[in-house]
Amino acid sequence: MNQIARSQTPDIQHPGFVIKSMDLIDYDSAWQAMKVFTAGRAPQADDEIWFLQHPPVYTQGIAGKPEHLLAESAIPVIKTDRGGQITYHGPGQLIAYLLLDIRRRKLGVRELVRRMENAVILVLAGYGIKAYGRDDAPGVYVGSAKIASLGLKIKKHFCYHGIALNVDMDLQPFLAINPCGYAGLPVTQMKDHGVSDGLNVIQDRLAHYLQNELTKNRIELI
Repeated sequence: MNQIARSQTPDIQHPGFVIKSMDLIDYDSAWQAMKVFTAGRAPQADDEIWFLQHPPVYTQGIAGKPEHLLAESAIPVIKTDRGGQITYHGPGQLIAYLLLDIRRRKLGVRELVRRMENAVILVLAGYGIKAYGRDDAPGVYVGSAKIASLGLKIKKHFCYHGIALNVDMDLQPFLAINPCGYAGLPVTQMKDHGVSDGLNVIQDRLAHYLQNELTKNRIELI
């Protein structure tokens, strides 16, 4: 938790959200901080979105099957409490962790996932990249390749974890796994589709679309 507090830039406040921009944070520190935040948040506390990157790590979801790790590696494997199977995180991948009160936002899990995917799709559309979501496999795809993975933990009416968007990273470690449990699933990234903007620019765009998606069609009480 201390590592996160030191590394973040000043918080950016938006109606109903606090956006935190962080540095490279080891996965376990970020995970523990999300759990602490969720367990201790006050009923009227603003939701938060944390943007960061992780050092190289494989994460295996709560129902993850070990056989989806195809080869031994020096990259650590962490069994975590999100849904889904195994994926890879590394520098150059933009992580957006959503710490939300989904009951207050009147969002079911499927609707939340759809809106998260749509935010990524809109970011990619801004670069001329046609992307889509799949009903059978959460995430965002370009052609047959996955460009963003999603995973959530729902505890009572709160959620944490979120989105991993491949921007400009080493994709080689994905070859050692069945990404998200799908054998032979190709993986792509924004750089391979001609995007040269840095993570800070893409983060700002994703923050904008996430807030729009998470607040649209809500009736504001006066």
